[in-house]
Formats: sequence, C-alpha cells, structure tokens
Amino acid sequence: MSALLPWPGEDFACSDCALSYPDLPVPDAVAMVAALPALTREAVAELPDAALRRRPSADRWSVAEYLCHLRDVHVAYTIRLHRARTEDRPVLEPMLNDLRARRFRYAECDVPAVLGELAAAAAGFADEVRRVAPDGWDRPVVRQPGEARTARWLVRQTAHEGRHHLADVRRVGHAVQR
Repeated sequence: MSALLPWPGEDFACSDCALSYPDLPVPDAVAMVAALPALTREAVAELPDAALRRRPSADRWSVAEYLCHLRDVHVAYTIRLHRARTEDRPVLEPMLNDLRARRFRYAECDVPAVLGELAAAAAGFADEVRRVAPDGWDRPVVRQPGEARTARWLVRQTAHEGRHHLADVRRVGHAVQR
C-alpha cells in the first residue's frame, strides 16, 4: 500500500482549479456541492458508454471511475462531518481511493445510477452541514498524527473535490473522444 498523501492545510489554494480555502465561505462551498450533480450530468450527457469507461492512460481514471469517486467523497465527507459534529476529535479512516476503485469495480458502474447516487450524497452532505452548530466549525478531526483539520475544512475540501474532479471528468471525457 502506498503512503497516504497529506491533506492540504486550512489555508490551501489549489493552483489547478483556483480554489482558495480561506476565501471560500461555508455557504459558498455548500452551494458548490449543491450545483455539482447537475454540472456533472451535463458534463457526461453526450459521452457514449465506451468513452465513459475508457482511461486516457493506465495511471488516469476513466470518467466512470471519477463519477464513483465523487459519489464516495460526498458520502465519506458527510460521515466525517457528522463525526466532527458529534465526537471529540475523531480519528478518520483514509478513503483508500485506488482500492475502492478496484474492489468496487468503479469502471463497471451503472453511470445513470451513480449520477443519482451523487445527487443523493450531495443532498445528504448539505443536510449534515445544516446540523453544524454556529460554534461547531472549529471542531477538529484527525486522519494521521499531526494532521488535524476543522469541520469548516471538511466542507471546503468537499467543495474542492467536486470542483477539481468535475474538471477531471471534462478533461478525460474530451481526451477519450479524440
């Protein structure tokens, strides 16, 4: 198993998708999450099934794999946010993304079903955000030693995952149609 990459910090700014955590208020992050399912449906609407499953290279996921990852991110981060809200300094399991993609056969998924599941997961995430108390945004979670992050970070990270991987879906979808 490869070593876990560290989580970006609370002050992270992504050079690829131009998202800055300190400049992203929680309500804006939640709006990004809410918009993601429709944007994702639009991004894949014209792709034939074969293109959805084709990897542009051996080390890059297919569109179908990215869609499953996006769904799982929203499910996992809903649980993570719930734990931040209800437990004292919970230690979170890593997602093990590549293992999930293999074991749960992301490449073979029913894409319309996954798009529906992504919509449900995004809505569930928004439901969990609404349950965070006004004084709960600084509640910490830990994944690895020395890697504490806040509930606020979890929301921003979820929005970033959606934005970043939606760009991946578009890029891969374009690449495999050439």
